[in-house]
This record gives sequence, structure tokens and C-alpha cells, in this order.
Amino acid sequence: MEKLNMREITSEIEKVDMQNTTNETVKIVGISGSLRQGSFSTALLKILAEKALPAIEIRVVTLEDIPLYNADLDGEPEIPAVAAFKRIIAESDGVLIATPEYNHGIPGVLKNALDWASRPVFESCFKYKPASIISSSLAFTGGVRAQYQLRETLISMHAHLVMGPEVVVGGIHTSLADAAYTDEKGLEFMLKSLGRLRDEIIGRSLHAV
Repeated sequence: MEKLNMREITSEIEKVDMQNTTNETVKIVGISGSLRQGSFSTALLKILAEKALPAIEIRVVTLEDIPLYNADLDGEPEIPAVAAFKRIIAESDGVLIATPEYNHGIPGVLKNALDWASRPVFESCFKYKPASIISSSLAFTGGVRAQYQLRETLISMHAHLVMGPEVVVGGIHTSLADAAYTDEKGLEFMLKSLGRLRDEIIGRSLHAV
């Protein structure tokens, strides 16, 4: 009979625990980094919300109501749109950000919203929150530079970035048609990433018990 060391035994127990919680629903907020009415990022989030497993609820959030960050306005009473944005993140189990790439970086509207969400310093609604990223671009590079810039911002906010293959969607305009995503393998890849986000949320909740 094969012997297992303590690390392997612990791993096996965790696998069983995960299997016993497969029906647990997690609530994920999907933040779109684009304001455009026909935004590819928003469309991707809506498609993932539709295609995700029943145990994953995705609430898609856009940022048109978030004002420009001004430290003079960062106090009590909070700006209603900012307070609502923070509350949605705080009440979620995890965050999925979909962003385009503008000039080798993330859009100003997304950085601005994260600047608001980062307050108070070191105690923000993103602290220890499991987070995943999808970047996209019309170019074949898929917004990879924006993704790395966004990672740096989230790390500074003490968000918990979920590890795994990076989801970068190149030539996004060729795969979206009539609110559907035509690249089946690409969609499967994104759904697997979403599954890793859920697994991370479930795993962290088990360890917290």
C-alpha cells in the first residue's frame, strides 16, 4: 500500500472538502474597465455571467457614475456612487476585472475607480479579496501590458490575485458577434479561469473555518 506524507494527506482531505462544497454558490462582481456602450469587456462579462456554472453568480458593474478621484472629497459623507461601488465589492466573495488596453496600460476610468476603492489605505474593500483578470485587445497581444499594470495596482491594494494561466484575449473583435462569443476554446479557457476563482474562494472559506 502506498504511503502518503502529511502534506499529501492534507491535500487529499482538502480535495474531499472541496467536493463536498461543489454546490456552494459564490458571488462575484465583474468590473468592466470600459465605458463604451459596445464595450468588449462588458460583453465578455455578460457572456461569462450567462455561461458560468449555476454555483457562480456574476454581477456586472460599469464605472460611468464614479467621479474623478479627489482627496478633498474622500471623507464623510461618502459620495453615493463611490459608497455603492465599495459596498458591492465588500459584499462579494470575489472580483473579476475585464479590461481593454489603452496606450500600453489600463484605462484611466478603471484606475480611477480602483483609487477610490483603495481607501482607506491598507484596509480597503479589496483587502484579501480573491481577484482574477481578463484583458483584451483588437491586437493579437490581448492587452497583456494592461494586465500586468493592473496586477501591480491590485497587489498594492492587498487583493489576493488568483494564480493560473493568464487570460488575454487577442483579436477580441473577431470573436464577438450578436452578444455571443464564437471562439469555443477561448470561452472554455475563460470559464476555467472563472472556476479557479471560485475554487480559491471556496478554499479560503474552508481554511477560515
